[in-house]
Amino acid sequence: MRFNKLDLNLLVALDALLTERSISRAGERLHLSQSATSNALARLRAYFNDDLLVQVGRKMELTPRAETLKDAVRDVLVRVDSAILAQPRFDPAQAERRFRLIVSDYSSIVLMPHLLTLVSQQSRTVRFDLLPLLQPPHRELESGEADLLILPLEYRTPEPHPFDILFEEQFVCAVWSGGRFGHADKLTADQYATAGHVVMQPSGMDEPTLARWLKRRYPGVRRIEVTSYSFAAVPYLIVGTDRIAMLHARLARLAQKSLPLRLLPAPVPMPAMKQTMQWHTYRTQDPGLVWLRGLLHQAVARMDAELEPAYADGVAETVRME
Repeated sequence: MRFNKLDLNLLVALDALLTERSISRAGERLHLSQSATSNALARLRAYFNDDLLVQVGRKMELTPRAETLKDAVRDVLVRVDSAILAQPRFDPAQAERRFRLIVSDYSSIVLMPHLLTLVSQQSRTVRFDLLPLLQPPHRELESGEADLLILPLEYRTPEPHPFDILFEEQFVCAVWSGGRFGHADKLTADQYATAGHVVMQPSGMDEPTLARWLKRRYPGVRRIEVTSYSFAAVPYLIVGTDRIAMLHARLARLAQKSLPLRLLPAPVPMPAMKQTMQWHTYRTQDPGLVWLRGLLHQAVARMDAELEPAYADGVAETVRME
């Protein structure tokens, strides 16, 4: 089928070529031979009167024209997928679908097990790819490479993509129960400021919102001695030391089940974190995503039913993050 003399089948090939920047990898993605993929590239070059992909050293790079086409082509294909190819209903017991979620290891630990339990009660054919939050995920959502983003409110993508707030999270101070603060009921501001700290620093991303807020509101309040790329690793890194870690309360409660930790209120008022889920605006009516979003809210209720009885202990007064 052609539109303005362009074979529309070539749009899929163009998307693969511009995304992969490799004829061989694009061919694998399209299930085409390398010669067939090269032929598709030649036809695209002729239509656009542009090289699209050029060899630079050992890599293929996009031309300026290709850069302008990349997001537009992906946007068209996402619209086709969501508006035309989407099934009119979703039966989890019968559906064979793979959902791709960008999610931190924090949410993977505290929330995802509850989601997967609920899914397993309804389906044996639905699959999940839990993708790391390694960079601002705007492009993955725009391109359709991610179905949902599970992330703090401050990291959500700009409009027009809708989002729901899943839950709010508080922060607590975690210390080794055998250390200097192991028998304390609270920390003073001076103890908090002079102790060594273990903090999580996302790989390839800006400094976490909480860390920026602390620097602005309480400059010089933390002496950071250890950084980790993983939320899950942080509680392990304070055991056997006198260091302090500011942890999400739910993660801290889970870690306390297997580690000798004591949880204390933060000595200064801390902002609550709002955890959200966000999806592409074109997929708002996608029956599968409607089902999954509803199940995520159920998973939050299940998570809090397990953690809430002890959750309020050790949580400091909260303030707005400004």
